[in-house]
Amino acid sequence: MELELRHLRVLCAIADAGSVGRAASDLGYSQPAMSTQLRRIEQYFGNPLFERNTSGVELTRYGTEVLAQARDVLARAAAIGRRPAADRARTRRPLRLATTNSPVLAGMLIRLRSQLPDLTLTVSSVYPSSESVELLEHGEVDAAIAADYPGRELRHSAAVAHRGIVTEPSFVALPAGHRLRHCPEVALADLADDAWFLTPDDGAGWPGVFYAACRAAGFTPAAVHEFLGDQQQLQNMIAEGIGVSIVQATLRPIPDVLVKPLVGTPLWCRYVLAWRRESVTDETADTLFGSAAAAYRALIAQSPHFRTWASRTWSVTRP
Repeated sequence: MELELRHLRVLCAIADAGSVGRAASDLGYSQPAMSTQLRRIEQYFGNPLFERNTSGVELTRYGTEVLAQARDVLARAAAIGRRPAADRARTRRPLRLATTNSPVLAGMLIRLRSQLPDLTLTVSSVYPSSESVELLEHGEVDAAIAADYPGRELRHSAAVAHRGIVTEPSFVALPAGHRLRHCPEVALADLADDAWFLTPDDGAGWPGVFYAACRAAGFTPAAVHEFLGDQQQLQNMIAEGIGVSIVQATLRPIPDVLVKPLVGTPLWCRYVLAWRRESVTDETADTLFGSAAAAYRALIAQSPHFRTWASRTWSVTRP
């Protein structure tokens, strides 16, 4: 093969992610395709560039040398035809993005860098979706990634537009030694005696939709831990058997945590792109949406538990 810039980007992505699988997700590839690409690149150079281990990959000494040169080439290629910094600053467009705890954010931002290089993006973490709507209404942000639920769709004035990115089922995360570990699907009622981790009120319907589903299943949760932290902390506590939790269907479980669908799919969540009509053009809104949708498709590719469920119920090719 002939060495191309895309091959160098693959090497950088793998080195930055520390894993072929994570790099594939970041770039929107499948893991087998990324592994094949890496083998071809290493064949081109005639030496291994990465050493495989249980946690991912590490650069070899030769790979470190190649990576340094690859980054230099990519930087020089990116600089071709650029105008002086002062001129660029005058033409860059700012966009303020508020986002809730959405799995699509990282992949979306990576894609936006290449698709809208003239965009200066600032990101604010805003947990309640209702607060994101308020920020949009008052002109404090230009766009937002929010969440809502079937029957409780996002509400806003005509100054704001929104578009659903994907409506996904909510799954449950259990410790690996849980009594239901061998069940391909878990009935919500069978978790009546478990302690639950629940995130706080998001202003869009959560945790009301959870409690409504529990009532429909004939129980009230025995114990609830209110938790709003990072996913690693949550999964560590689940792994220790402290409780179970409703989680995003594309969550990557750590060792000692299982992610399973719920029987009958009683809970759904929709991720929504919302924007101010006067500050975001239709073209930019389309690019934002396309980047978010592509990021979600990449997450599906890395979620075997979700793909298994989806193969029985809906098409994963058009989330």
